[in-house]
Amino acid sequence: MPPPAAAICEELQDMTKTVDHWIGGKPAGSTSGTYGPVTDPATGAVTTRVAFASVDEVDAAVAAAKEAYATWGQSSLAQRTSILFRFRALLDAHRDEIAELITAEHGKVHSDALGEVARGLEIVDLACGINVQLKGELSTQVASRVDVASIRQPLGVVAGITPFNFPAMVPMWMFPMAIACGNTFVLKPSEKDPSASVKLAELLAEAGLPDGVFNVVHGDKVAVDRLLEHPDVKAVSFVGSTPIARYIHTTAAANGKRVQALGGAKNHMLVLPDADLDAAADAAVSAAYGSAGERCMAISAVVAVGAIGDELVEKIRERAEKIKIGPGDDPASEMGPLITKAHRDKVASYVTGAAAQGSEVVLDGTGFTVEGYEDGHWIGISLLDKVPPASDAYRDEIFGPVLCVLRAETYDDGVALINNSPFGNGTAIFTRDGGAARRFQMEIEAGMVGVNVPIPVPVGYHSFGGWKDSLFGDHHIYGNDGTHFYTRGKVVTTRWPDPADAPTGVDLGFPRNH
Repeated sequence: MPPPAAAICEELQDMTKTVDHWIGGKPAGSTSGTYGPVTDPATGAVTTRVAFASVDEVDAAVAAAKEAYATWGQSSLAQRTSILFRFRALLDAHRDEIAELITAEHGKVHSDALGEVARGLEIVDLACGINVQLKGELSTQVASRVDVASIRQPLGVVAGITPFNFPAMVPMWMFPMAIACGNTFVLKPSEKDPSASVKLAELLAEAGLPDGVFNVVHGDKVAVDRLLEHPDVKAVSFVGSTPIARYIHTTAAANGKRVQALGGAKNHMLVLPDADLDAAADAAVSAAYGSAGERCMAISAVVAVGAIGDELVEKIRERAEKIKIGPGDDPASEMGPLITKAHRDKVASYVTGAAAQGSEVVLDGTGFTVEGYEDGHWIGISLLDKVPPASDAYRDEIFGPVLCVLRAETYDDGVALINNSPFGNGTAIFTRDGGAARRFQMEIEAGMVGVNVPIPVPVGYHSFGGWKDSLFGDHHIYGNDGTHFYTRGKVVTTRWPDPADAPTGVDLGFPRNH
């Protein structure tokens, strides 16, 4: 029996749009006949059905990738990069179309969706220069007529499992680097907003990528588990919540795979008394409420140090109340709806229960709706002050437009509070004091740090990743870590004796360099 979320219903059978798998260079309709609904978050209406992969369909995608690897893994760097350059041009030309797909299925406003595509383009740019990153090393004459070379080679078939909140950017954090290194790729995107991934597959095919190098299978846990256990999948990349990241890491590693699993976050922003409070308030509002808080790098906790708390909260409130919330395709909208009604209700529960757990509710957005879109997954801006560290609103990753403000007496108290969090994805400090900023970047236990920068997502040629429960595995994503994750090292020691050399005879001693 298929899971209830994937059961075919009359609604889905009547849909005019179906999102199929992409296997072996072309669309692949569901052979299992199992589909799931895709909803427009602004209206609450089911607009599309998406194929859910069976084990056999996942196996077909992996088989296509394995067959393609036989030639793609031996292809020249010039061939790979020329295709990626064409893909980059197509991606740039179609960025508006991709952004529209994201807005229709995720709900984020069009400008935010365009920003997502732009950040994905950064990694395509990086992959276009992969020939520099894959340069090996050569040491000559390490012993008499002996040279040693270090090279990096692709792994084979690799997989990516990506979240709903960045349906274009996060896949592009993975597959451009993977295929540039010579691997073939199977993507399992979120079933909540699957259309962008198929559009990327179409553009790769148009750019000339050989059939089977990039494949897309949609679905749920059935598809995920098969990728984690399939013997021909050599590595798995994942971005999502901490519980699932831990499961992905444990399961994939138990099946002998290389794995990077990026988990959840509770990103803090420490505001010192000397900070520009107007700039800090602008940054807090932008970083907390952009994309309705559905970002793993959103600021969800502001730590106000000293006596600035009341003034800072008031400045945040003044700005937050002015945010225009509406459908993502309305140019006037600054923030859209949440991805599903269930997620909207869960986010709201943190606000409705906040006062009972000791928080002051400054702004309550749980009753918000948009005229003409009453069935959409709407929630307004919420701001909680003097939040106790033991409360659910602080301890959990809410993943919605709810900002918690905590108070700390001193810099040391603020740093201790942040470091006590089980998450360590990103953090920021706002201050005019260079010495304090330097201390913070050295003492804070997080993988990405911003100094007067609220969302410190690294540029493409550095790597993205957190610490503690925000990352499972040894490698961050993209940058140099991406190149190393998608390749493995090999060392070649070579000796070409001179024809005039006399035979040396048998020597059972351990070889020494001389």
